[in-house]
Amino acid sequence: MGPLNGLKVVELAGLAPAPFATTVLADLGADVVRVDRAKPGFDVLTFPNDPLSRSRRWIGVDTKNPEGRDVVLRLVEDADVLIEGFRPGVTERLGIGPSDCLARNPRLVYGRITGWGQDGPLAQAAGHDINYIGLAGALEPIGREGERPVPPLNLLADFGGGGMLLAMGVLAALVERSVSGRGQVVDAAMVAGSALLTAGLHGLRNIGMWSRGRGRNMLDGGAPFYDTYETSDGKYVAVGAIEERFWGDLCKVLELDPESVAERLNPERWAAVREVLAARIRTKTRDEWTALAEGTDACLTPVLDTTEAAAHPHNVARETFVSLDGHTQPAPAPKFSRTVPETPKAPVEPRSSTTDVLTELGYAPAEIDRLRTNGVVA
Repeated sequence: MGPLNGLKVVELAGLAPAPFATTVLADLGADVVRVDRAKPGFDVLTFPNDPLSRSRRWIGVDTKNPEGRDVVLRLVEDADVLIEGFRPGVTERLGIGPSDCLARNPRLVYGRITGWGQDGPLAQAAGHDINYIGLAGALEPIGREGERPVPPLNLLADFGGGGMLLAMGVLAALVERSVSGRGQVVDAAMVAGSALLTAGLHGLRNIGMWSRGRGRNMLDGGAPFYDTYETSDGKYVAVGAIEERFWGDLCKVLELDPESVAERLNPERWAAVREVLAARIRTKTRDEWTALAEGTDACLTPVLDTTEAAAHPHNVARETFVSLDGHTQPAPAPKFSRTVPETPKAPVEPRSSTTDVLTELGYAPAEIDRLRTNGVVA
C-alpha cells in the first residue's frame, strides 16, 4: 500500500493542474472521489485512459443545487483534503468554499490552485500556462538566439509549478496538521510556482553566469556542449557534457581532434565548436551514437519520443511506465522502500461511482433515486 493509504481526498473536477495534483496523491495511495457535474460540461476534458483520471472514483453532482452542495459538504466531513481549481470566489458562491468546508471539518486541508493566485490585480483574469510562465519570467529565456520564446509544452505552469506544487503544499499542510490538529487553506498560484522553478536561473544571473541573451548561455542551447544534435537518420541526441571529464569522454566517443574543439568554454568559440560537433554527429544514426556512448560518461543520450521512452531498457528495468488496459502511461513516482504504491487503476466511466459513494455517505436508495430524478446527482 502506498504511503498515503487511508488519506481521503475530495476532488472538484477541473482541468490539468488540479487533476494532476490529485493524481499524484492517488498514485501514492490516497482514496480519491472526484466530484463532477451531474451532466457533462465543456469545462472538464475527459477521455478514456487519461492518466489524470486514474485511481479515483467519480460521481456527478449539481453543485449549484442546495442539495448538491450538501452532498459535497457531507463528503468533506470525512475527508482529509479537498482539491479545487476554479477561479477565485467560485466555490464560495457555491457554498463549498474554505469557510463552509472548514466549518464542517476543521481538520480539512483545502487545496486550491489558480493561475494568478487568490488575490492581486490579475486574480480574476483568464489565462493559460503560457501566460503564467510569461509573467513569471520562465518563458523569456527559452528559445534559440534571435528567435522568439518557445513554449515548453504546458509542463512548467500547469504541471511543475502548478499541480506538483499544490500536491507538495497539501502534504506540507498535512504534516503541520499532525502537530496542530487543524486544517488550513493552501493557495497555489501557477505564476508563483513557475517563478520558483527559475530559482537556479536567478542564482546564475546573480553571479553573472547568465548575462547573454536568449539562446546564448550555458544551459539554454547556447553552449555546444549542452544542446541537441541531428543524426544521420534524421533523429536527435542530447549532449550534456558540461564538466571537463565528461567532455573528455564525449570527445573520445566522437573521435574528435582536441584542437578542433579547443577553448570550448569560451563563448566566442561556441559557434565553431558547435559546427564541429554537428558535422561529426551527422555521420552516424542516433542509435549508433547511443551504443558507442554506453558505458562512458560522455553524457550523450538519445532523444526519444513517448513510445520509445516507455520501451527503453532503463525505463523498463525501473518500471518508469505502466500499462493500464493496454495503454502506456507514467508510473507513480517517487519510489518507496517500504510503503510501495500499488499499480494505478484505470479510469472509471465518468460519474459511474455516484450510487456507491452516496450509499457510503448514508443516503437511502429511495433518497438517491429522488436526487437522481431531480437532476441533483448523475
